[in-house]
Amino acid sequence: MNGVKTGKTIVNGQCLNGTEVNGKVAHDTKLYVSVNGSLYPAKAKSRRQRWEVKPSEMANNTLNPIRAIVDGMKLTPNQDKPMISLSIGNVVENIQVDFHCTHEYSCVSACMHCKYSPCQSAGYLKSRQAVANFYSCPEAPLEAEDVILTSGCSQAIDLAISVLCNPGDNILVPCPGFSLYKTLAVSMGIQVKLYNLLPEKSWEINLQHMESLIDERTSCLIVTNPSNPCGSVFSKEHLLKILKVASRHCVPILADEIYNNMVFPGSHCPSIASLSSDVPILSCGGLAKRWLVPGWRMGWILIHDRNEIFGSEIRQGLVKLSQRILGACTIVQGALESILNNTPQSFYNNTICFLKCNSEICFNELSTVPGLCPIMPSGAMYLMVGIDMDHFPDFKNDVDFTERLVTEQSVFCLPASAFEYPNFFRIVVTVPEEMMVEACGRIREFCQRHYRPSSRDSNDLDQ
Repeated sequence: MNGVKTGKTIVNGQCLNGTEVNGKVAHDTKLYVSVNGSLYPAKAKSRRQRWEVKPSEMANNTLNPIRAIVDGMKLTPNQDKPMISLSIGNVVENIQVDFHCTHEYSCVSACMHCKYSPCQSAGYLKSRQAVANFYSCPEAPLEAEDVILTSGCSQAIDLAISVLCNPGDNILVPCPGFSLYKTLAVSMGIQVKLYNLLPEKSWEINLQHMESLIDERTSCLIVTNPSNPCGSVFSKEHLLKILKVASRHCVPILADEIYNNMVFPGSHCPSIASLSSDVPILSCGGLAKRWLVPGWRMGWILIHDRNEIFGSEIRQGLVKLSQRILGACTIVQGALESILNNTPQSFYNNTICFLKCNSEICFNELSTVPGLCPIMPSGAMYLMVGIDMDHFPDFKNDVDFTERLVTEQSVFCLPASAFEYPNFFRIVVTVPEEMMVEACGRIREFCQRHYRPSSRDSNDLDQ
């Protein structure tokens, strides 16, 4: 055998003491493998003594705050009152509208669109072009190559964070804000820094606080507009101030615009990309909210590069990441062009009218409830309500408050601790109008039962 002067015996690749291998004498008993006629030391095989299968660090680090809080609540509704859930925006069941694109969806040819998208994990070119055409404007032009189709807006956010951030980086996230941002980032080893929103200013960003959080490891700024959970809509002037901060520190923006154009009359919501001259932006959106089809799982990323800052690397990175699940649902992709182009304006108008009407009912009713402070939204489908906990000594916090609201009144609102903003709760305004009126009446009854005047209030009454 080449390279081996034995004079000894090799058994099962084991070389005994004194055997010369490849010109060297092996003094210890070792295992060798033959490669092209030569023997090389082989790694000794190890054998586990027992089964020990553990979840990965990513799995252990993944936590959805909403699930963690809700799953820990003792939710036992009052059997004498039907349950009214104001916690989840399942708009399909609640908003009764004639959705034109449902017909278009049913007419999609299965034989054409039920296969894998060939070599197109980022989506069919025709479908990407349809999205580009729908959102393109002179201030922020788009082509098919600027669009990545995803499995819902949640995956769009996932890909955007993944392509911009490395473990050890940090991202800036609104507080209160959508909990998924933190869920995704922490699982990837990315630090989350919360910047404050100002309820007294209709949830505008505290720009000074946001800017103070930026350092050399800040890899992106997340801006949610319109907002979940606040229902706020930033003005053009405020968006320009946000861009100024991002430009000053060279931080790209991840714009969560899933509620884009879901704005009440009197407000205006330009895309932040249409106002940017030098800040590159990844805008995440989808069909779920505006078209009321969250279960169809169709989302997208719009790549708004500026001055080639993203360049080809970010685009290629997004395409590579999209290949992890082989792309978005091809059947919905096939219907996408018809959905975007043929949905009548009346459908959008009816949805906005419904949401605005319910928001006004909720705001007006709860504004007169002692101890509560609702904040009127300007868009989306949510309304935040502050709780003056000093007047409700029966409860420890907003979680306890909302838990007891279910027990006594069978009304379920989401405690804002799920959004890292205690002493508030969020109401979803997508239930039918009569149900919204009933829910507000029950909340009033609940608060009247548990409200306690402060000592200061009592003194004022005595004077």
